[in-house]
Amino acid sequence: MTSPLIPRNRTRAHELFDLASIGAGLVFADSLGELADALRTGGSAAAAVVQAPPGTGKTTLVPPLLANMAAEAAAGKKPPRVVVTQPRRVAARSAARRLAALDGSRLGDRVGYTVRGERQTGPETLIEFVTPGILLRRLLADPGLGTTDAVILDEVHERGLETDLLLGMLAEVRQLRGDLTLVAMSATLDAPRFAALIGGALGENAGGGPAPIVDCPSVLHPLEVAWAPSAVPRLDERGVTRAFLNHVADTAAAAHFEALSAGLDLDALVFVPGAWEVAHVAARLRGRVDAEVLELHGQVDPAAQDRAVSGRKPGGPARIIVSTALAESSLTVPGVRLVVDSGLSREPRRDSNRGMSGLVTVSCSRASAEQRAGRAARQGPGRVVRCYDQKAFGAAPAHPTPEIAVADLTGAALVLACWGSPGGHGLALPDAPPPAAMDEAVEVLRELGAVEPNGLATDLGKALARVPSDPRLARALLDGAAAVGDRAAAQAVALVSGDQRAPGADLTRLLATLRAGKEPAARRWAEDVRRMETIARQEVSCVVPFPLAAPVTSTEAVGFVVALAFPDRVARRVAGAGPERYLLSSGTRAGLPAGSPLTGHEWLAVAEVSRAQGRDAAGTGALIRSAAPLSPDAAEAAARHLLSETVEARFSQGRVTARRERRLGAIALSSTPVRPSAEEGRAAVARALETQGLGTIGWSTAAGALRRRLALLHRELGDPWPDVAEQALLARVQEWLAPELEALAGGAAMNGIDLADPLRRLLPWPDASRLAELAPEWLEVPSGSRVRIDYPDVDDDGRPVVAVKLQECFGWAETPRLAGGRVPVLFHLLSPARRPLAVTDDLASFWSGPYAQVRAEMRGRYPKHPWPENPWTAPATARIKGRT
Repeated sequence: MTSPLIPRNRTRAHELFDLASIGAGLVFADSLGELADALRTGGSAAAAVVQAPPGTGKTTLVPPLLANMAAEAAAGKKPPRVVVTQPRRVAARSAARRLAALDGSRLGDRVGYTVRGERQTGPETLIEFVTPGILLRRLLADPGLGTTDAVILDEVHERGLETDLLLGMLAEVRQLRGDLTLVAMSATLDAPRFAALIGGALGENAGGGPAPIVDCPSVLHPLEVAWAPSAVPRLDERGVTRAFLNHVADTAAAAHFEALSAGLDLDALVFVPGAWEVAHVAARLRGRVDAEVLELHGQVDPAAQDRAVSGRKPGGPARIIVSTALAESSLTVPGVRLVVDSGLSREPRRDSNRGMSGLVTVSCSRASAEQRAGRAARQGPGRVVRCYDQKAFGAAPAHPTPEIAVADLTGAALVLACWGSPGGHGLALPDAPPPAAMDEAVEVLRELGAVEPNGLATDLGKALARVPSDPRLARALLDGAAAVGDRAAAQAVALVSGDQRAPGADLTRLLATLRAGKEPAARRWAEDVRRMETIARQEVSCVVPFPLAAPVTSTEAVGFVVALAFPDRVARRVAGAGPERYLLSSGTRAGLPAGSPLTGHEWLAVAEVSRAQGRDAAGTGALIRSAAPLSPDAAEAAARHLLSETVEARFSQGRVTARRERRLGAIALSSTPVRPSAEEGRAAVARALETQGLGTIGWSTAAGALRRRLALLHRELGDPWPDVAEQALLARVQEWLAPELEALAGGAAMNGIDLADPLRRLLPWPDASRLAELAPEWLEVPSGSRVRIDYPDVDDDGRPVVAVKLQECFGWAETPRLAGGRVPVLFHLLSPARRPLAVTDDLASFWSGPYAQVRAEMRGRYPKHPWPENPWTAPATARIKGRT
């Protein structure tokens, strides 16, 4: 029934929102005029940034303000259309429900929402709340957003990846559509960054300066901050400790009891990092508190989420809501006056070295801690109890890490390729994506066939972008549909894309539970399946028939589709390492959770693996979070591009041996001994030399001595004497060692090779004829004996040493010199019993000085040996002789 104030041919879609009624009691109502003026001043280039703490009412008031302004601008010609993003599905539903209630309209009429698998909108919807992913796909389908008058990006301070992409993409849209109003809303003090970003797209209309910032003061009532640090660590190598979670639960129970005992009728909000922690704390609280305990996280079904954020029913019991960061900023939970904060949060991380990505537990930022605390003082004086100390708070980062800096960027890279900005080039983003992570993501897209050589999306890439899932899963949906059928492929992809955790990491068990309708999320999963099944049928033209040696059975369907999506995570049990340890085709080793139903399966298709320690990781440093069994044939079919068959030749223990190896990535399928070819033998010897050096062949005594002589001449005389250092010899190995290498490659035994003769091939001619003169092997002393010269090591800048009895040097007045007189011999002078007496490289100085003391001490000990007063006057003459 239409209002009598509205013409009969018009409905409530043309009626303005009653901002006074909607904004009653909301602080941001006082800032609406300032925001309206800022947007009107911008004219056709209207854009602004709203900076207001949670609970001020910005999410409730800004959308109807923009709808009214758009309606006025249209002068009744068409109803306005405002799209508002919320970072989480529960926030989108909650915001839409609240605004519809304040407007007095039915949800889905003037105010509605669209989230994955759920939609409440109609032809008269003026304001639609959506998640960022929904708006991203709409932008790719309709880059001009032709039916939209205004876009509001809420909670931009959270720095979600999809919201960051929307900021850059919408800034470009506004360059083409000056009539599109864009408002970014932040709950923290980082608005100038976003104002500069969206203001840069305003062009000449606004001088290219930043967009105006509309600030709203905090509405916090007095807030008491208490510190209750735990005596046990918050984290260990396995994650959050159970003892710390018990401390959080006990702290919450005590604080809530204290408040109720003081006559305060209030609800409490407890923050922990993840769904498992929520369940643990909630279970400990139940039975210990006189209150209703509710859980709030992404895996809870929508009805339970809505119940947790909707406030207490009249006459209902006090409530304690145990939540992840989901309730941190994008939701206001009525009745909460007590917050208990673990100080922990989950953030995405990417381990490119091991090909893993996932969520890790870290200390929450100070900004997050302040927002959590503020939840207690939105509706009256409140209290926050932090289960950590002030030192930990001060050491926390100021703001959350932008998701673009740490997440897997494959999905983002596909969006950018479809948008026409490969890798984000030319797009103004709050932070540029890390080059290495983006390059890795683009490489994945190339392997999927999703991008052209120039980085733009192929037709297949555009089809994959229409699937609301990771591009790898999207490709698996299309390829898997051809192999196992549309429905089975859709079920597997919806299963992996969903929020539910597989019990014991077993996806097949989770699938059976969802099919039976036993999981709270079963209905949403079924809707996802129907939607993806429809997409698979629509995109059938993009499907290439899949080559299969044998049909995939229904029991293998999940594993096969997962393997199609993540062939680098196809895993085989490591023989002899226990039933829980697996090797992935990427080379990563990972363990199964203790007691997993998958334990003992030879092959698995792994959907999720993350870094972990402790017993479950089985000593590998990684844990399989979800997987499905796979047959060997299905594994090879799904990851067929990773199959290889090579002959691996090795040079070891003096011989070249070879084996023919068949591999699936890093997984060895078979290995049989074969005779290596000459080329394979050469390559094996070359690899051994490169990694182990010439020592793998070995230096004989003669070869080592010749090498040290040549090293001395190169050091003292330079060219043409060759450099015989390890790297220099390896660089010229084909010049001097080619025949021997060929012999080794052909199967000759290493013990038949002496490097002395090959080394002589490097001797320079005719200078080689002087080798015996410049660096002799032997030194003939005045006594007539020939004493070996010990040359310094190749890398040693020492001098050649001769160890000889002192009496044999009588008659030498000066020290002999080598290398053309450049290097004196260093004498180790010995007693008649060959015990050390002195070390000198200057015989003249020794004879005239220290010798007298040696003579005095030795004459009595060795009376039968000569000890002349003037040893240099002995009649014998010294001659330097040697051989090459």
